Amino acid sequence: MPMIDVYAAADLLPAGCDRQLGEALTRAVLKAEGVPAPGPFHTNNTAVYIHRMEASAVQTAASAEARTVRIQVITPPGSLQRSGQQQLVKEATEVVASITGDATQAERTWVILTEAAEGGWGMLGTAFGKAEFAVLAAKARGNA
Repeated sequence: MPMIDVYAAADLLPAGCDRQLGEALTRAVLKAEGVPAPGPFHTNNTAVYIHRMEASAVQTAASAEARTVRIQVITPPGSLQRSGQQQLVKEATEVVASITGDATQAERTWVILTEAAEGGWGMLGTAFGKAEFAVLAAKARGNA
C-alpha cells in the first residue's frame, strides 16, 4: 500500500489528467512491488496525492519557474527489490512524459523512493512492520 506524491507546477500537467496519472502511477508501483493482480486490498489503500503549485513555487538555480516534476513514492518496509526500484523509476518517468506530451520532460522528472522504517507505517491504528503486513496480505488472499 504505497503512498505517492506528485509535485508539479499547476500548468505543467494538463487539466483533467489527474485520474489517468493516479491510475498509471498506482499500476506502476504495484507492479514494481510484485503484485501481479491488484485486488481491492491494494487498490483501496494505494493513494496518489497530486500537488499542483504556482509555477514560481518550483525553482532551480537556473530558472525561477522550473518545469520539473517530483514524484515521491513511500513504500512499506521491504516491498521493493532493486529491480523493482529500477522499473518503477523508469515507468513513473515515462508516465509523466506521456501525460505532459513532452518527451523531454523525462529529463526534468525526479523520482524519489522512500521506504518506511520497520514499524514506521501506520494504518488501522497500528504501526505496521513486515510481520503485520504479512498477516494483512494473507487475509487479503483469504489465507487467514
